[in-house]
Amino acid sequence: MNKSEIIMDELNRLFENPKCELNYKKDYELLLAVMLSAQTTDKRVNMVTGPLFEEYDTLEKLNSLTLKEIEEHIKTIGMYRSKARHFKSIVEDLIAIGGFVPNDRELLMKMSGVGRKTINVVLSNLYNEPCIAVDTHVFRVSKRLGLASEKDDVLKVEEKLMKKFPKDSWSRLHHQMVLFGRYNCTAKNPACSNCNLKTICKEYEKEIN
Repeated sequence: MNKSEIIMDELNRLFENPKCELNYKKDYELLLAVMLSAQTTDKRVNMVTGPLFEEYDTLEKLNSLTLKEIEEHIKTIGMYRSKARHFKSIVEDLIAIGGFVPNDRELLMKMSGVGRKTINVVLSNLYNEPCIAVDTHVFRVSKRLGLASEKDDVLKVEEKLMKKFPKDSWSRLHHQMVLFGRYNCTAKNPACSNCNLKTICKEYEKEIN
């Protein structure tokens, strides 16, 4: 087996049924939650969005919130002021186009605070589009396992992963790599001793040399 096959086999063993850990019931809730999750843990976002989405359970109700009120609801997450502005703008944009999250990458890209990673997560989860969203975990794991080089930016990492893995595995692989980075191959003190991928890991190689 080549490196990609070894990695896929191990991730399939570790995470048989991977899924997004952001809580959502409606399409727009996922879009808003992913935007809010930048440089913030999914757990923290869920703590914020849970009561918010329960109390304001339609786009129209969310749209009734002032910027200050949104800030008050999300103030425990990082960069909450700028995210509150993005939040309000996204809600307004969604209402303007009919109240749903479109399967349209170009249209989503025009929305405030919505970038490539957010779009990939949303399209993958809502529309089963084959996408690899490169967040901080995927970015780190890709470089440690030699799937990308240290100098590669986020887009380059995404491009390399799409070349190395079958298209029908992209969405699943994304979730698996996120979970692997979140719980196994952590930024600090990764669980190398219990990792079956350590023989191909650059980080582990540094540790033993």
